[in-house]
Amino acid sequence: RESDHRAWTPVTYTVTRQNATIQGLIQGKAYFFRIAAENIIGMGPFTETTKEILIRDPITVPDRPEDLEVKAVTKNSVTLTWNPPKYNGGSDITMYVLESRLIGKDKFHKVTKEKMLDRKFTVEGLKEGDTYEYRVSACNIVGQGKPSFCTKPITCKDEIAPPTLDLDFRDKLIVRVGEAFSLTGRYSGKPAPKVTWLKDDTVLKEDDRTKIKTTPTTLCLGILKSVREDTGKYCVTVENSTGSRKGFCQVNVVDRPSPPVGPVIFDEVFKDHMVVSWKPPLDDGGSEITNYIIEKKDTHKDLWMPVTSATVKTTCKIPKLLEGREYQIRIYAENLYGISDPLISDEMKAKDRFRVPDAPEQPIIKDVTKDSAVVVWNKPYDGGKPITNYIVEKKETMATRWVRVTKDPIFPGTKFKVPDLLEGCQYEFRVSAENEIGVGDPSPPSKPIFARDPIAKPSPPVNPEAVDKTKNSVDLSWQPPRHDGNGKIIGYLIEYQKVGDEEWKQANLTADSCPETNYKVTGLTEGLTYKFRVKAVNAAGESDPAHVPDPVEVKDRLEPPELILDANMAREQHVKAGDTLRLSAVIKGVPFPKVTWKKEDHEVSPKADIEVTGAGSKLEIRNTVHEDGGMYSLTVENPAGSKTVSVKVVVLDKPGPPRNLNISDVRSDSCYITWMEPEDDGGSVITNYVVERKDVASAQWVAISSSSKKRSHMAKYLMEGTQYLFRVAAENQYGRGPYVETLKPIKAIDPLHPPGPPKNLHHVDVDKTEVSLVWNRPDRDGGAEITGYLVEYQEDGADEWTKFQTVPMLDCVVTGL
Repeated sequence: RESDHRAWTPVTYTVTRQNATIQGLIQGKAYFFRIAAENIIGMGPFTETTKEILIRDPITVPDRPEDLEVKAVTKNSVTLTWNPPKYNGGSDITMYVLESRLIGKDKFHKVTKEKMLDRKFTVEGLKEGDTYEYRVSACNIVGQGKPSFCTKPITCKDEIAPPTLDLDFRDKLIVRVGEAFSLTGRYSGKPAPKVTWLKDDTVLKEDDRTKIKTTPTTLCLGILKSVREDTGKYCVTVENSTGSRKGFCQVNVVDRPSPPVGPVIFDEVFKDHMVVSWKPPLDDGGSEITNYIIEKKDTHKDLWMPVTSATVKTTCKIPKLLEGREYQIRIYAENLYGISDPLISDEMKAKDRFRVPDAPEQPIIKDVTKDSAVVVWNKPYDGGKPITNYIVEKKETMATRWVRVTKDPIFPGTKFKVPDLLEGCQYEFRVSAENEIGVGDPSPPSKPIFARDPIAKPSPPVNPEAVDKTKNSVDLSWQPPRHDGNGKIIGYLIEYQKVGDEEWKQANLTADSCPETNYKVTGLTEGLTYKFRVKAVNAAGESDPAHVPDPVEVKDRLEPPELILDANMAREQHVKAGDTLRLSAVIKGVPFPKVTWKKEDHEVSPKADIEVTGAGSKLEIRNTVHEDGGMYSLTVENPAGSKTVSVKVVVLDKPGPPRNLNISDVRSDSCYITWMEPEDDGGSVITNYVVERKDVASAQWVAISSSSKKRSHMAKYLMEGTQYLFRVAAENQYGRGPYVETLKPIKAIDPLHPPGPPKNLHHVDVDKTEVSLVWNRPDRDGGAEITGYLVEYQEDGADEWTKFQTVPMLDCVVTGL
């Protein structure tokens, strides 16, 4: 019963031993117990426990603490932490005992103070360089439990770790003016690193807007109410004795731009429009100017009218003005972040104004000599006031400074001869116009010219000669003229004359069509004789002609044919079936020979592509088959002779079908198959034969040999009485050829022989016209069931036997005797 109850509760089972286990008790409650003995007569008196028994688990010492770890090591201290044991032994932990052992010593020594319940402890006063190992035990009311597993040996020395840096910001950061921004991150290192913030290589310090916060593991730079001057390259440096790490961020604090820079300049003023210009803002706000907004206002009105908001140039035409009215111009700059304050111009009246003359067009240079040149130009627009003077300037092409060619006025003419040039130097010229307002812009520079005397006609070409000829052409060659007349040779003119004629004909119409020192004159008449001459041409004109010394008779120059064989025209050419056969050779000869391809002295197959060029000939057959093999010949022929080469072409293919397939020696379970090799081995040695069989009732062929090199095979394991077809194919390295198949099925049965003679023939009865005969079965049936017996008779003394009849049984009555 429970100690605070009076009622007894029976235990639910009866025991015959002197002990019992009582279950279902509640931990923490106290109970009394009683017990009585019982026999067949009845139950005796109870005996009761003298005092209550409190239900609880038995108390033991705690388990060993877990996860003993070293958290920090210096040259004279070690910091350790651990976790409680999994089981405290049934009683609360009262303290922990930490022990150490100097490596090399046997005993552990206690290092913790009395009653220490913290699970972290720093062992101090150690000697630098000594090595220790540690263990920790837990204590409860019963006593001290098992020690934890020892740490690894720990040597007292300052821990060193190079700095690490993990930043929360990217390489670039854009911030609007007035907004705050912060750069944060994490760092580590031993000894503890020093953290330094810099902006554009200048160390940052805290002030009203700049906040720097650094903890042992985090760092932060904050800027409040940012201004444009906060733009820059920020750098954080984390440094200790082992090294340093840096992080960078380009911060761009952006704002709307400052106003455009004035004053507004009125470049052009007319009665109906003006052209104004200005300078860009000093500060673009950290973002490029996307456009300018231009507005105009009649000074008599208070209304600003838009002109444009889509220009990025710093100049603008103000249209639609009223003559005589005064106007003001207002200009804003705009970027991605806003519109600037305006720049406002002075007042300006819309009316035509005179200006300096326009720039003349590019001048033209004429009559160049070694020390002078004539500059010619057209009159430009005079700006509203008459032109009073022209200014001509010169400069050497490689120089940068322009020099006036004369101080005297040049007017009214629009050309001027420039003196005092240096021979061989290259010059450019330009012209400006002047009126009473001032001097206008100069013209574009002229094309560069060299100061040298005009060129003369060249001397004639040297040593012209005829180097080759055909029945309708002659090839000429010559050397350049000895003197080019100070001008580049543009080319040559070639002329020819039929002997007996007076007229010279041109072979080429323009000199630049023959820039080289050779030319083929074509379109001549075979058998006629011609004279030839050549002229050199430069910018000054044509030279005197140079004549080919002797007249030339136009006819073919004979050279016998010559064949230069390519590698594919070796004595024997192998090509795999399906690939392309190529035969080619370089051909020479004058005139160019006639080309003939043949195969075995017959025309080549129509599938062959034959190409003949001025350099050679090529025969090509795509998707070759075995029949394309054979002896190919190439014949070249011209009036000077002929030449023939041959090449044997072997088209490598699968072999043909085997021949004379024969089945012999048929048995109930085997037969003997023989054949002859194919007529065509495909150009390659036959490596093996494939033999297959097929049950007549089946659709499937079954291989019975795939590697036979012999031309025979014993087919085994046949089913007696089954009919079979057989087929054989040959293989070479290019594949398997077609099968040859037996013409009719072969039945698997043993061969049949005539049966032996019946035994013990005798008569059992005789009549005057008939005899009753009986006999026994023969000893052998010849391999098949006996189907009957043939009975014959012969009259005594006669030569012939007479057939009576065939009977199925072993007896017969012969009648009609």
